[in-house]
Amino acid sequence: MVKFISDEEVLPLRSLVLRNGKSYDFCHFDGDEAYDTFHLGYEVDGEIRSVASFMRNDFFEGEGEGYQLRGMATHPDFGKRGYGAALITFAIEYLKEYKTAYLWCNARSSAAVFYKKIGFTTESPEFDIPGIGFHYEMKLNLNQK
Repeated sequence: MVKFISDEEVLPLRSLVLRNGKSYDFCHFDGDEAYDTFHLGYEVDGEIRSVASFMRNDFFEGEGEGYQLRGMATHPDFGKRGYGAALITFAIEYLKEYKTAYLWCNARSSAAVFYKKIGFTTESPEFDIPGIGFHYEMKLNLNQK
């Protein structure tokens, strides 16, 4: 089940999946506590098994209001079950209600196929985020024209 969660509830999976078990101090993102940021979790049997954060960030100039997907992580024992896709689908519908123009992310290269299946397009060449790994800028247009 997808639900809204607090910024503190995303930290365990961010640490485990995205930061190689580093302390939660390394897992906070600028903007986690902003009023227009929201965090989603996929709960199974009372435990959060997948998380994603969505932050207002108009990255593509002149294309309207944008939101950035950050910190998407699914517990390794619960991958390939559609939990991450469910989080993004929920967020897409939520953001459309507020007339958000697009959703974008810096997708890990290993996850680019996942995002493409949802409808994201690749907007940059591959680049390295030092200490994190290789990524692509990816975007999903949400305009209901």
